[in-house]
Amino acid sequence: MISEHHSVPADRGTIDLNNPREVAWWTKRFACSERQLRDAVDKLGPNAARIEQFLDGQEHILML
Repeated sequence: MISEHHSVPADRGTIDLNNPREVAWWTKRFACSERQLRDAVDKLGPNAARIEQFLDGQEHILML
């Protein structure tokens, strides 16, 4: 039996906020909360590379 709870997204270049499994995977990948992920996607779109750069650059602010 294969657990899909932390399955890798089919398209690792795009964040699909409508897929709870992908949301869980991305929040773990970026070490952020779901709210932070959703806010970043709202601001920048679903491009994973842009979101990663944004969250990495904002880490000290987002984690306060």
